Amino acid sequence: MPIRLSGPRSGLVAAWLAGLALCVGVQAAGQPSSSTAFPRTADGKPDLSGIWQAVGTANWDLEAHGPRPSPVIALGAVGAVPPGVSYVGGGTIPYQPWAAAKKQENAKNWMTLDPEVKCFLPGVPRATYLPYPFQILQSPGRFLIVYGYSYARREINMVPRGKGPVDFWMGWSDGHWEGDTLVVDVTSFNDQTWFDRAGNFHSDALHVTERYTPMTPHHLTYEAVIEDPKVFTRPWTITLPLYRRIEKEAELLEFKCAELTEELLYGHLVKKPGR
Repeated sequence: MPIRLSGPRSGLVAAWLAGLALCVGVQAAGQPSSSTAFPRTADGKPDLSGIWQAVGTANWDLEAHGPRPSPVIALGAVGAVPPGVSYVGGGTIPYQPWAAAKKQENAKNWMTLDPEVKCFLPGVPRATYLPYPFQILQSPGRFLIVYGYSYARREINMVPRGKGPVDFWMGWSDGHWEGDTLVVDVTSFNDQTWFDRAGNFHSDALHVTERYTPMTPHHLTYEAVIEDPKVFTRPWTITLPLYRRIEKEAELLEFKCAELTEELLYGHLVKKPGR
């Protein structure tokens, strides 16, 4: 149905709509439809080097959710959880019955149980969609990813090494190219990290397959296939966009959260005055 405008502001509204249509048309015309415009390395591979960041609500809750009040009443709206869509293929995480109950218990007690609160390493894939940027450093033989949060970092070796020698917070990462997509096989996890602040968790049997696919010169599609037969009934997938930070002065700044948690973790060990 066409929009009919009348009244003294009809000319202004019509001009605004025309301008909006023009902007949309220009954006659509200028938007690369594939990774062909993505920067390349000397060997022809997509150059993923740079500072990237996820934008959204995945770290609050991977599944669709409404707004939730702050756990600290005095913070009001500042500490509230914003509503968000699901980043999970199919909408919901396929927990086994016992694990679904544990997830709900985690959610009720997230302020004392969430590893992020204590500044522990975030694990994979959570490190990718924490509300902090991260930097990818690329060479033909390996990638290094450094995260702003707590100086978390990981090495992705492009020559497969198999299973890691021990369990790691950030896993053990081997990568390879499938066309223009960087595929990373991540194994050898401990069971100490979560997927988000909503209590979604895993066991030490976690296996993550990441895919970083160029979309435009400044956008990647990030996909993580989650497998954990101890916790889930089947594999499931997280999908979200990553955005390149293009500010002229963009740099990765370290969020040294460990020193901010000392009172929380060790305050009870400090001798109080007069005692």
